[in-house]
Amino acid sequence: MDELLQTDVLIIGCGVAGAVAALQLAEAGVAVTVVTRATEPTETNTYYAQGGIIYRGKDDSPELLAQDVLRAGAGHSNPKTVRILAEEGPDLVKSLLIDKYGVQFDHNRRDPEEELSLAREGGHSVPRIVHAVDATGKAIEVALMQRLKATANVQLLTGFTAIDLLTPSHHSLNRLAVYDRQSCVGAYLLNQADGKVIRVLAKHTILATGGLGQIFLHNTNPIGARGDGIAMAYRAGARTINMEFVQFHPTTFYHSQAPRMLISEAVRGDGARLVHANGEPFMQNYDAQWKDLAPRDVVSRSIYHEMLARDVPNVYLDLRSYISEVRIREHFPNIYQNCLQYGVDITKDLVPVVPGAHYSCGGIWVDEWGESTIEHLYAIGEVACTGVHGANRLASTSLLEGLVWGNRVADHIVRQQMDRSAPEANVIPAWQETSTATPDPALIWQDMSVIKHMMWNYVGLVRTTRRLQRALRELRQLETEIESFYRATALTDGLIGLRNAVRTGVIVAAAAWENKQSMGCHYRE
Repeated sequence: MDELLQTDVLIIGCGVAGAVAALQLAEAGVAVTVVTRATEPTETNTYYAQGGIIYRGKDDSPELLAQDVLRAGAGHSNPKTVRILAEEGPDLVKSLLIDKYGVQFDHNRRDPEEELSLAREGGHSVPRIVHAVDATGKAIEVALMQRLKATANVQLLTGFTAIDLLTPSHHSLNRLAVYDRQSCVGAYLLNQADGKVIRVLAKHTILATGGLGQIFLHNTNPIGARGDGIAMAYRAGARTINMEFVQFHPTTFYHSQAPRMLISEAVRGDGARLVHANGEPFMQNYDAQWKDLAPRDVVSRSIYHEMLARDVPNVYLDLRSYISEVRIREHFPNIYQNCLQYGVDITKDLVPVVPGAHYSCGGIWVDEWGESTIEHLYAIGEVACTGVHGANRLASTSLLEGLVWGNRVADHIVRQQMDRSAPEANVIPAWQETSTATPDPALIWQDMSVIKHMMWNYVGLVRTTRRLQRALRELRQLETEIESFYRATALTDGLIGLRNAVRTGVIVAAAAWENKQSMGCHYRE
């Protein structure tokens, strides 16, 4: 591959947000380059989303949906963007996902008047969630990738890791560029196959890199969710907001030999209860109205307090007492198989669960069209902060937000921005290699382990002044060491990820330190 690649739009990441943006842009005749660090492009946060996506239920309305989103956001959501989500989202599920891209959601076998099966999840006033059994994200991602691979005007690069965004104020050979408004003209990318770095110059760059759960010891995210987009945007000078609001999913599978697999909220939506080893439910003691369907921050902290009070490493999810075996096998086949391989039969056994870092409600500040504080740099999906989620995300809004803003960014670029001239290749230099020494993987693994443990113990579900003080002191010291390590060795995906993870950890810890008020999924004790 040539050292220089030029394109109209560069999209880093290809979950629901990035893929929808790419498809909509390509359809309008825009040349798009989509990049993913994974070798398999479906390896995204979207792919692992078990829960559903918001549609529209009986006796439902945009106003009612907006009320539910605002309530879950603990009064911290942006009413303007919540209204956009509520008004545009359900229609896009129909027009794009169902009609255009052919995503197959579960049909309602009981009520022929309702074509799709609608479920109710925590914090929702009415049943309005559509699913594809318990692998909704997979159904969406596979459908989008099939279409993306068959679409003209789209170049898909797999196994390429974004190193840093290209901004004239940082990289231009013309030193007078520092006086211009800050803008983005592309990114440096590492080809994992040969270790070479290429320049990608683009009229517009879209970050769709997903979340940051992997900076925590226990999480539900795929291995690439280490805050890459947040860290790159921060280094480029973009504004980030609400980074203290990291949502912990209440129910991740707890087993010494298993990864922290997500047990979908849809399980509780179908009737399962959180219980102790003796089968005794406890959520009614924390939220008498919503009980097990309370917002996730309430449920997660309730579990945390029960574990502390009883000195136990986990609680349990009881499906067997509340959902029939036939329905469990029919509606949760993937969860059933995943737990069964570790000796837990969810139709007969209590399922051990603990909270796990799941979703970043904050991110790169963007306006209602997805544009950041840096010109021609957009952010969509979990890496962005539209303000929809506020201090705590309502269940099944993440896929919908990615869909809505993937579509809005594409629309904005096509309508207003494509007359921009291409960046000048001769003023953005090629990557300068500083070392050919191979980084020691043991050092990368150790540093990453330290970050995960620090974030979990000091910046986790419950935060205190002393924990956050220690986190900031130790993370900043570690970041200095990692930056020296980064500059003294050849690049690898693992080294780039380590650098991004520690920077993202500092950003989250600093935001948690600055916000002295408990709200939503940020809890100061």
